[in-house]
Amino acid sequence: MKTIAIIPARGGSKRLPEKNIQLLGEFPLLAHSILYAQENKDLIDEVYVSTDNSEIKNIALQFGAKVIDRPESISGDLEPTVSALKHVLESIESDVENVVLLQATNPFRPKNLLKEAFAMFKDNNFDSLFTVSRNHQKFGKIENNRFKPFNYSIGQRSQDLEPLFSENGLLYITRAALICENIIISENAFPFEVNHIFAQVDIDNPDDLDYARYLYQKK
Repeated sequence: MKTIAIIPARGGSKRLPEKNIQLLGEFPLLAHSILYAQENKDLIDEVYVSTDNSEIKNIALQFGAKVIDRPESISGDLEPTVSALKHVLESIESDVENVVLLQATNPFRPKNLLKEAFAMFKDNNFDSLFTVSRNHQKFGKIENNRFKPFNYSIGQRSQDLEPLFSENGLLYITRAALICENIIISENAFPFEVNHIFAQVDIDNPDDLDYARYLYQKK
């Protein structure tokens, strides 16, 4: 039974045109996730890119990934990611047990992240796992022009806050059977904590890309 990596990469991007083929260092954005998967070939048997775009397809093939042409019907802005993953599984003739989802918009990942996360996933027989980061900010709501604290009391120190966590998008590991049921993160999914500067990089607009390029030069 195989473990495969799937990288969804649509051509359409309104806030950052041609996002997935923008250069980040010497490589296109998409290539960073492909190369990361290939660096973990002891865990990942095959790397697939799901796309509706010919330029993205050519880059994926150039960097050694297999490409699944995504139909227009599941390539819209509002289409959930799981549709692309499910389509890949339905398109390949392979007995897949696990899927590692790598998002092209999260190009940087700690070197040993997948090895550590996959060991946790396998050793505990989880059906899905996703990465999270702790947030130390003071959140609140604005109602009737008044700020109402959500996770703290006025005057409370940041270090005394009850921990809150956010899904950071670095990676997801899910059993293929769940994806066939249109599920990536199950109710019993394990939240794998990653508190690293790379978890702050999620490229969606030009400012995000500028920050990623700055980090790339520094790191």
